[in-house]
Amino acid sequence: MLQVKRAYESLGPDDGWCVLVDRLWPRGLSKAQLGPVTWMKDAAPSAELRRWFKHDEDKWGEFRNRYFAELDRKPEIWRPILVAAQLGTVTLVYGARDTDHNNAVALKQYLETRRPRHTGALRRSGSV
Repeated sequence: MLQVKRAYESLGPDDGWCVLVDRLWPRGLSKAQLGPVTWMKDAAPSAELRRWFKHDEDKWGEFRNRYFAELDRKPEIWRPILVAAQLGTVTLVYGARDTDHNNAVALKQYLETRRPRHTGALRRSGSV
């Protein structure tokens, strides 16, 4: 299961594997304050894309297109997150103020389109 959570909210055991997916560390938080997270800078948008976007809601659609293209070029970065989400809970942690238009939300959407699909044919054949 994939979920997103702002870095300034408390993280707990129900959040599973917490992965900070920002290129920059969340402003004003120490590592101790944030808690046990894995920081995956490379899962974040490139610095150039981040600067271009500037959390401008009007650029959201194009930001997602560009970010998804970056992710398409580096499956070795996002694949471990996807595998872990198939086994348990993964929380994508972000620092942005906007809870609807940020790279963690976009990454979750991207990963959800890459989940394997089980078909009825596999079920009927007894392969599942």
